[in-house]
Amino acid sequence: MKKYISKFHYLTQDLSNRSHIEQVQVACQAGANWVQYRCLTKNEEELVNEISQIAVICDDWGATLVVTNHYHLLDRVDVQGVHIEDLDADLMAIRAKIGEDKTLGASATNIKGLQAVQALGVVDYCGYGPFGHTTTKVNDKPLLGFEGYQQLEKMMVDIPVIAVGGIGINDVELLLQTGIYGIAVSSAVNLAPDPAAAVKEIYKKIY
Repeated sequence: MKKYISKFHYLTQDLSNRSHIEQVQVACQAGANWVQYRCLTKNEEELVNEISQIAVICDDWGATLVVTNHYHLLDRVDVQGVHIEDLDADLMAIRAKIGEDKTLGASATNIKGLQAVQALGVVDYCGYGPFGHTTTKVNDKPLLGFEGYQQLEKMMVDIPVIAVGGIGINDVELLLQTGIYGIAVSSAVNLAPDPAAAVKEIYKKIY
């Protein structure tokens, strides 16, 4: 089943001065049509409560909502899918658990990993990175840079590839010129002086 995959993935993050709910409200109001809720600091009940509130916001604005890693919550919240960051996760088992209707995204950090994700035939898109230095998550993988995405043109990669990790607004146009499908950003929006303006600027560059 072919799913709709946006070319612009907006990710929330744990911030001391702004809740995930506030982040999503700003992003959706500014035009983000794909929200990835990425919270790794709350217990299950807190997650369910927050995701449920975010789902209402996304529904109001017509935005797709996926959650990072917490696929075990999909029967308790109204979301469109899940993105799995664990490179060793059993994606076949996760697909069986969540069903065919939900969107399943996975992560890869090199060509071999990306091709392995594609070969499974159960993943709808792949977040591929890191592009550059990022403080959003701990990273010990080599940075891909523009060259890492340019290499994909020579490979048999049909799955939508989303560049992720340390992407700034000024990187977006050059990344898209490599032929990748789309961009995922977190800090470029969330840590910007004006997050709404950052969303609008990135959206214009992509679309």
